[in-house]
Amino acid sequence: MFVDRVKIHIKGGNGGNGMVSFYRAKYITHGGPDGGDGGKGGSVIFVGDESMGTLMDFRFKRVFKAGNGENGGKRNCFGKDGEDVIIKVPVGTVIREAVSGKVMADITKAGEEKVLIYGGKGGKGNQHFATPTRQAPRYAEQGQIAKEYDVILELKLIADVGLIGFPNVGKSTLLSMVTNANPKIANYHFTTLSPNLGVVKGRFGDTFVLADIPGLVEGASEGVGLGHEFLRHVERTKVFIHVVDAAGLEGDDPVENVKKINQELEAYNPELLKRPQVIAANKMDIPEAEENLKRLKEAYEPQGYQVFPISAASNQGLDELLGAVAQELRNYPEDIVFEPDYEEYDEVEVGKEPFTIEVYDGNYYVVSGVGVEKMIGYTNIDTEKGFAFFQKYLKERGIIEALEEKGIQEGDTVRIYDLEFEFWK
Repeated sequence: MFVDRVKIHIKGGNGGNGMVSFYRAKYITHGGPDGGDGGKGGSVIFVGDESMGTLMDFRFKRVFKAGNGENGGKRNCFGKDGEDVIIKVPVGTVIREAVSGKVMADITKAGEEKVLIYGGKGGKGNQHFATPTRQAPRYAEQGQIAKEYDVILELKLIADVGLIGFPNVGKSTLLSMVTNANPKIANYHFTTLSPNLGVVKGRFGDTFVLADIPGLVEGASEGVGLGHEFLRHVERTKVFIHVVDAAGLEGDDPVENVKKINQELEAYNPELLKRPQVIAANKMDIPEAEENLKRLKEAYEPQGYQVFPISAASNQGLDELLGAVAQELRNYPEDIVFEPDYEEYDEVEVGKEPFTIEVYDGNYYVVSGVGVEKMIGYTNIDTEKGFAFFQKYLKERGIIEALEEKGIQEGDTVRIYDLEFEFWK
């Protein structure tokens, strides 16, 4: 079964808690703090795997959690870091945040790695909180809680050439004749219900990947049938072979059919019509096809399309068709960006991230939070400008107000990660 869209839940590992401990030994009853730090939580990492062709594996496992970091121990023993979780996905997988639909990652190469969630930071043991005036701190830092998301995995096949056209025009037959693929073939609509890939090896050493894209019908761009499910697979195709039934065996006009499919491509993504496209007038072994071939050339060659008479069933004209496609690929830029502009997922802005305040011994206030940690990281408070920014941040973020609600008094101590200071208004 071909599965190209699934929803899964991912969670990073939480950081381990710091330890509250004091050194004890024979004849030493009041040793100093020796609580170790908690271990870092594991991260969630996606990796492109060229051996995978579908998202089938995710039908049976939908939840992925990285390992939590271990808590710190006595005698300065650090907790063990949590294990990362490695999630292998097919090349061409787009990862979207489920609620907003925004793109979090796009895996386009084999072996490409994307860290989607970093593990939580381990909490510091009480040894870090000792000062000349506070030599026996009975508190330690909690480990950071890692993020978690519901995400949508969407597979968009990456192929050099895509076969497009209405159902039952011979796309699967053409694929089977020029590649090693074995698609299901029969004389009825929608024989092909999932994209098929094959490798073409040309006479002149050219090798490229050919994809049979099913499900294109009038109205596909509006979601008719399985239109959206299959149209996503044409977005990463460099060249189109537009297969049309030149014999018109079912009473359709091949000239109009080419126009209709191109209209669907344009409605779905206007950039698709800018890709090179050749027209394969199929079923030329049937006498009725000659007149329609003439009409196709008159209608589309002036627009820059090459029209090739072929018979996929008897191999007629296939070498000429594939030679033209190979030439288009030779002229194609290697650095093309297949994905249309999309809205990338942004992490919550620093100014909007939550913070927590914990009170120890009645007069020691510990402020923590991802946003606060980032602010400390990029602010030099040793300069006048940096210190002014630091004060402004505390006020605008509501941290000073929150400290006052917790009962802080002038002269009490405030700690924000590695920064410790006395509170004065």
